[in-house]
Amino acid sequence: MSEDYGTAIHYTAVERGTPVYDNGGEKVGEVRRVEDNYAEHILDGFEIIDLEGTLRFVDAPEVSRTFERAVILTISAAELPERAHAVNRGLGGIAGGDGGQPGGLLGRIFGR
Repeated sequence: MSEDYGTAIHYTAVERGTPVYDNGGEKVGEVRRVEDNYAEHILDGFEIIDLEGTLRFVDAPEVSRTFERAVILTISAAELPERAHAVNRGLGGIAGGDGGQPGGLLGRIFGR
């Protein structure tokens, strides 16, 4: 890893757009959002946009280090599609589901 990633920081300080690198230093995407278990003060994972434009969730065990200008994963770029599942938020994360059926929060509210 030849780039200067800056100082190591707490995961809550990672900003949207921070580059994400695999365990070999290859860029695999950018941070979209930090998922945090606020009650227990632990990292749940990161939502990232990969280089193909797919929104993915990277679980906390797949995150090695967080820096000012980089998030480093424990997995390779080749493993990313298998280990970081694609996220389909549908209507901003409040609906979704398969085949256009209501799901998530709206589905629960309206009993679907």
